[in-house]
Amino acid sequence: GEFVVLLGESGCGKTTTLKMINKLISPSSGTVEINGQDISGADPIALRRRMGYVIQQIGLFPHMTVRENIEIIAKMNNKDRGRLEQNARKLMEMVNLDPDQFLEAYPSEMSGGQQQRAGVVRAFMTDPEIVLMDEPFSALDPITRTQIQNALIDMQTALKRTIVFVTHDMDEAIRLADRICIMDRGVIVQFDTPENILKYPANDFVRNFIGPNRIWTSPEYIRTRDIMISDPVCCHPKLPAFKCIELMGRKRVDTLMVTDQYKRIYGVLFAESLIGIQDLKKPAEELMEKNFTSVLPDSSIVDLLTLFDEKHLSTLPVVDSQGIIQGLITRSTLVNTLSRQFIPAKKEVEA
Repeated sequence: GEFVVLLGESGCGKTTTLKMINKLISPSSGTVEINGQDISGADPIALRRRMGYVIQQIGLFPHMTVRENIEIIAKMNNKDRGRLEQNARKLMEMVNLDPDQFLEAYPSEMSGGQQQRAGVVRAFMTDPEIVLMDEPFSALDPITRTQIQNALIDMQTALKRTIVFVTHDMDEAIRLADRICIMDRGVIVQFDTPENILKYPANDFVRNFIGPNRIWTSPEYIRTRDIMISDPVCCHPKLPAFKCIELMGRKRVDTLMVTDQYKRIYGVLFAESLIGIQDLKKPAEELMEKNFTSVLPDSSIVDLLTLFDEKHLSTLPVVDSQGIIQGLITRSTLVNTLSRQFIPAKKEVEA
């Protein structure tokens, strides 16, 4: 049920790799395995009938109705006619095609986007283990493309098929993939999650291919742990007020995380709570804010922005599931992080 995207420049071997999976091209060396089985000895026709295949040119037969087009392979596989009708309607609804309107329509009566949706339905009609998709949406306008991408994501969530998808569009890959395989001249240079590729490109080729500040197109991949202050200034609950003031001055901070010896957080002590205090021996635990908002290390920057906005925060402790302090996010931390997307890289400035 994994969605893998093959990504790279034209001529890098994406489509060749895809075609080796269904034996349209035979590898000159090495093996291709499906479920641990070498497919070199498999009957190519039987193999292809177990897979869905979607191409940029759609490939609908113009003299056949949509129903005939999407059922043709399933009928060759002797699928039950009653189930074909049921599956056709279900899948068409999943890609936002009204079955009552389009099942008996011909391709010439449909827009390009509608035809491509029908092509996607045909690929899933045989209940395939694997669906191969070769730049299926590259010829569509941006709005239609986004709509079909959304429909494909919904189908994958519901049906959990293995999808191998070819594209040269980094944004499309990030949007769709569980993992991305970046290729360069027939070589896999990085195979990882979108998040890891954006944060930790394997080499200069990947770094240049994804482009500067690309992660800002998917801010949900920017995690709290990536931007937090990892060593916030802490104090013990029993530390007297005068020592808290001295600690703030020495560390040049206006907030202390009040923790025990195990770094378990009990509260947040703000400098305002110490202004004009009469009893300088009063412990931090009596001055700290006990009802504070915290966040987990894996929360996204989108979550952080929402919290800061809705709760009017200046400081946000980062804690793990056990309440152990991991770091700190401040409003200035967020501002500095957000500003990076508008600051050109050093090499660009020098150029």
